[in-house]
Amino acid sequence: MSRYDLDRDGIAALLADLPRFRTGQLWEGLYSQLADPAELQVLPASLRERLATEPALAEALGVERELTADAGTTIKWLLSLARGGRIEAVLMHHPRRSTVCVSSQAGCAMACSFCATGDAGFTRQLSTGEIVEQVVLAARAARRVARRLDHVVFMGMGEPFANFDNVWRAVERIIDDLGIAARHVTLSTVGVVPGIRRLAESPRQVNLAVSLHAANDALRDELVPLNHQYPLGQLLGACADYVAATHRRISFEWALIAGVNDSDDDADELATLAAGLRAHVNLIPLNPTPGGIARQLAGSPRTRVLAFQARLGRRGVNATVRRTRGRAIAAACGQLAVGPTP
Repeated sequence: MSRYDLDRDGIAALLADLPRFRTGQLWEGLYSQLADPAELQVLPASLRERLATEPALAEALGVERELTADAGTTIKWLLSLARGGRIEAVLMHHPRRSTVCVSSQAGCAMACSFCATGDAGFTRQLSTGEIVEQVVLAARAARRVARRLDHVVFMGMGEPFANFDNVWRAVERIIDDLGIAARHVTLSTVGVVPGIRRLAESPRQVNLAVSLHAANDALRDELVPLNHQYPLGQLLGACADYVAATHRRISFEWALIAGVNDSDDDADELATLAAGLRAHVNLIPLNPTPGGIARQLAGSPRTRVLAFQARLGRRGVNATVRRTRGRAIAAACGQLAVGPTP
């Protein structure tokens, strides 16, 4: 249980013997001030002492290790969970924004062949509060250096749509109570079709990123095992319905793997799929990972990355190359795990 698992009614029940305005003060302290309840000077000292020992208000995350890279603009935390398990979260400061990459599960069951998290296996789902608490941790860190956390991406450990209910409650809390704009929140999926369809029904204007990585079923079956359950025809159908319902632009994530999915033919296949949906393509040179199947794979060289991007462009597809952040501390895309840092 995290203090951020409690909704307003839960806070009210906890303070049922006190005037109602105390509920608002505590809620404001948690979400606007990002404060520990024991730090809230607006509350009487006796109440602060009581709240400091209240189990329901305990922190769910413990920082085991904090690593920095990129001249201090990338921070990765290894976090232990009070309910068991460990996760990682990453804060990245850019010139005009600060983004936290959060985990939605401890581990991951998707077993994508190029991802260190998939090698680690699945431990359990994270609660709504455990997800929100990662965002609060990052927001506090940003505030300490006079920055404001303004973007959240669900691209850390786990498959968000395999934990949809908890993730969605966290999204609502992030938007409504932490004050981060819906269009600055991105959910990433390797292709959980029911989750895409549920997202299409939401009025929240969050972003959807689909980790595609292959544009034919034979290759995608190898790279993303979930493709056996939701092959490309079903996935692209759900994406088309999502675009029709929301009028939002989808991003396709494509980890470029040398000699695997970086040929001209791969680019042409991808262009056909992306153009049909008017999707943006985010190219990610594969990052090195320790151990497992992913260790045998290498990222495409820079010249091949740029040639792939240019070929997409000639086919009318907007494609960008993601700037790698945090590679030195195993914080880059596909590197998150809970083992020792290489």
